[in-house]
Amino acid sequence: MTLGDAPPAVRNPIPANAGQAWVERLAASECPALTTRRKRRAELTGANHDPIVWVEAQGSNVVDADGNRYVDLTSGFGVAFIGHRHPIVVEAVKEQADVLLHALGDLYPSSVKIELLERLCALSPWPQARAMLSLSGGDAVTAALKTAVMATGRPGVVAFEGGYHGLSYGPLAVSGFAERFRAPFARQLNSHVCFAQWPHADDVDRALRSLPDDWSEIGALIVEPVQGRAGVRVPPPGFLQELGKRCKQHGALLIADEIFTGLGRCGAWWRSVEDELNPDVICVGKALGGGLPVSACIAGEEVMRAWGDPDREAIHTATFYGDPLGAAAALATLDVIEKEGLVALSDERGAAFARSLERASLRGVSEIRHAGMMLGLRLEAELGALWVTRALLERGYLVLPAGEHGDVVQLVPPVTLSQPRFDDFVSVLERVLETTS
Repeated sequence: MTLGDAPPAVRNPIPANAGQAWVERLAASECPALTTRRKRRAELTGANHDPIVWVEAQGSNVVDADGNRYVDLTSGFGVAFIGHRHPIVVEAVKEQADVLLHALGDLYPSSVKIELLERLCALSPWPQARAMLSLSGGDAVTAALKTAVMATGRPGVVAFEGGYHGLSYGPLAVSGFAERFRAPFARQLNSHVCFAQWPHADDVDRALRSLPDDWSEIGALIVEPVQGRAGVRVPPPGFLQELGKRCKQHGALLIADEIFTGLGRCGAWWRSVEDELNPDVICVGKALGGGLPVSACIAGEEVMRAWGDPDREAIHTATFYGDPLGAAAALATLDVIEKEGLVALSDERGAAFARSLERASLRGVSEIRHAGMMLGLRLEAELGALWVTRALLERGYLVLPAGEHGDVVQLVPPVTLSQPRFDDFVSVLERVLETTS
């Protein structure tokens, strides 16, 4: 089957026999909460929400266990920014696997880990930078929060309603998206977190007034330059700059969570720098590994110096941080982004995709949002994105619901997705919205 930038080819029911067998095995072995979620969605929409099971991917295409081919406008939660299974990344991983799979992390590191640290520091906005490698976006946020308390001695954190930073304990405490994620664990989470309001285009002052008056115990403010999971919420001009000023005024570190937005996704290497947020710490992940789990927390040398010299063992590390395979994949991914000019392409292609959406007749869509190759369609109906995403899946397009009320269709395709292929998607989307609105 041709893969890369091919059109959808849905020839079998979703899921059909092979896929359904995998789904049944999944339901018998995974945490039951995930199976329950699918059942709840089915009850809400009256449609089957059993998943497809991926078996192959290349470029902007995914193939499921039943042989159906899809156009992926999710990039696998934003990971496949350069496309699924980019040949340069695949070759780099193969070459690394031939010589070294694992090293002793912070004790006896691999050479490829050191190369990646150097590369990330060079890409950072600081003349002298330091980085800490990890596996997930949540890991990188944890490192950033620890860095803030080490640098300031203050436990408090300002975060934002709708912000999503991960579900491990440190990141969960500062995630303002969906209270249901925090509620069962609230008694164990950091109690020194306050949530400010996210701004609307016509009322930035309201959001700024929601920031705390007393910063004496606040060591950090954490923000996504564009809120991804909350529904591609782009802040009004000047808002991020004002946050930077407040942090400098009060001596708090400003943490830019660029896990979703960084490395070109929003049309700049660092959206926070482009928008003059002037962060003290940057978290990066998702696209960094080209499909493998690798993330990092990066900061200027002066900030990182707060960690000092440990008396005995390193006080923040893990067995697989700086894993050689992930490091090799990340270096190859950064090569591809740089050599193929994908940051500029993301800005150009994202704007073109947004224009295609604006020209279309999208019934029931109240707002089109975009920042580079991160796009969102806000629907008039709450939970409407659940219906739309399933209807598009049945027609061969992978998209995600977003927004706390399930009212945003999120589009974060690989930057390799062509304009003709996106225009095909828009035509299908018009027909879907006619039937589901």
